[in-house]
Amino acid sequence: MNESLKQELESIFKNIKIIIPEETRTLITVKKEDLLSILKFLKEKEYNHLVLVSCVDWIEEREFELVYILTGYIQGDEEHRDQERLHLIVKIKISRENPKLQTITGIYSNAEPYEREIHELFGIHFEGHPRLTPLLLERDYEIPPFRKDFDTRRYVSDVFDKIPFIQLEKE
Repeated sequence: MNESLKQELESIFKNIKIIIPEETRTLITVKKEDLLSILKFLKEKEYNHLVLVSCVDWIEEREFELVYILTGYIQGDEEHRDQERLHLIVKIKISRENPKLQTITGIYSNAEPYEREIHELFGIHFEGHPRLTPLLLERDYEIPPFRKDFDTRRYVSDVFDKIPFIQLEKE
């Protein structure tokens, strides 16, 4: 299944790189502008379960890498059993300078909390997202806290050194 899917993807999409490191995983690297059409294509091919969306900050390259993991979710269908075991790992890179990307919630609705989390922790704006409201954090940050240039020591000092120390009286 991997090889036939690889050939089909390469014949349809020109700016794509596909690596099959093992039988149950296929790595697909695409350009930002091709992401939505490739995800739609894969969903039509019954890779209908978005397992995870994650982000990596490649600060030296001044890029973020977004990682989408897909699999088929077909219960009891012996013909598609291999498809259920195959994990497609779709990767794209975007600039750290102006990190914007079109939301995929119209394709995979369960991407909604993943995109909110990535927006909050890395500062990536997902255009067209239904609600990019805070998901985890209670305060605003000068730099999103999962970026590699976030200064954790300074943040801890700025926030927690202002809390007065309470001396307990000895009895």
